Amino acid sequence: MTHPPDSPQANENLPNEAIGEDELFRPQPADEPISRIDSQDLYQVMRHTIDRLEKNDTARGDLKILSRTLRELRYAFEVFRPYRKRRKVTIFGSARTAPDQPDYQSAVDLGRRMAAHGWMVITGAGGGIMEAGHKGAGRDASMGLNIMLPFEQGANEYIDNDPKLVTLKYFFTRKLMFVKECSGVVCLPGGFGTLDEALETLTLLQTGKQTMIPLVFLDHPEGSYWSDLGEFFKNQLLKNGMISPEDAALYKITNSVDEAVDELLQFYDVYHSLRYVRDKLVLRMRKPLSQEVLDKIQDDFVDIVSKGKFEQTSALPEEASETELAHMPRLVFYFNRRALGRLRMLINQINGHPLTTIPSTTPILSEK
Repeated sequence: MTHPPDSPQANENLPNEAIGEDELFRPQPADEPISRIDSQDLYQVMRHTIDRLEKNDTARGDLKILSRTLRELRYAFEVFRPYRKRRKVTIFGSARTAPDQPDYQSAVDLGRRMAAHGWMVITGAGGGIMEAGHKGAGRDASMGLNIMLPFEQGANEYIDNDPKLVTLKYFFTRKLMFVKECSGVVCLPGGFGTLDEALETLTLLQTGKQTMIPLVFLDHPEGSYWSDLGEFFKNQLLKNGMISPEDAALYKITNSVDEAVDELLQFYDVYHSLRYVRDKLVLRMRKPLSQEVLDKIQDDFVDIVSKGKFEQTSALPEEASETELAHMPRLVFYFNRRALGRLRMLINQINGHPLTTIPSTTPILSEK
């Protein structure tokens, strides 16, 4: 008997590392606190907005943008909803990468490896790196977000005509779905579009508009595409004070598919998810922290606490609707909402993989 993809029976067939949080309760935007589940107030706000648009005699061109955006997102939400609890990795990269190029093979290997761990693979559904990610994952584990272009972008054979394929007109709706629906992002080399997607993801993480996820910049074994960009970050952005040293903790640059897979999976070794409850940040964990680890966190991360201290607790009353996560211990504190790189370092500490140095920054720090 085949079970619907969002059913408890279907999830029982997945490894634990592939099961994430219920999409119905995931905060969007990520920095908003928990609110009641009844959404009638939001429907009323949208109806009021439409009334205001009509009252203001909004230009037809503007209405077309709004109408198309709403329809695209509604359909995309419908397509993704049956798979909401299954972890997914979004893969970005060039549509022009040929199958005989090493980056293509890296993307195939990455897709295959993540599908073997029960994850799904989201790509832009075109050729090149996107095709390679889907080829590795296979059709059953692939989801696609195609873009309507007058050139270059048809759906690849591994996702074409699949019900898990969404075709979108606007890049901004497509990029929203890429990061909204995933538990990790891997960027392989690409052109302007890939750089745009990689840097927007990094910006969302740095500002807290995207819930914390692993972000990997993956080159083939002899490649230097991302390491060259990392040097630019270091020599231009960091050296000139445009980013903070701890921002380098938000991403990982590697030439190894093995390291990329480890970075994705290890992020969820102990850490599971986060929520804001009123003014408190709540980190959900798969197991409690030892007193020794908790004491070290109190000392090492006091700088990101705006008042009070870290407390290890059970689920808060406001989280009662998420019954499947009720058994998980929580690390609760007043986060200053600025030091997102340090928050990522805290998650690494929780997972037992603390950063002893900040990647790509030590040489500059030693010069000062």
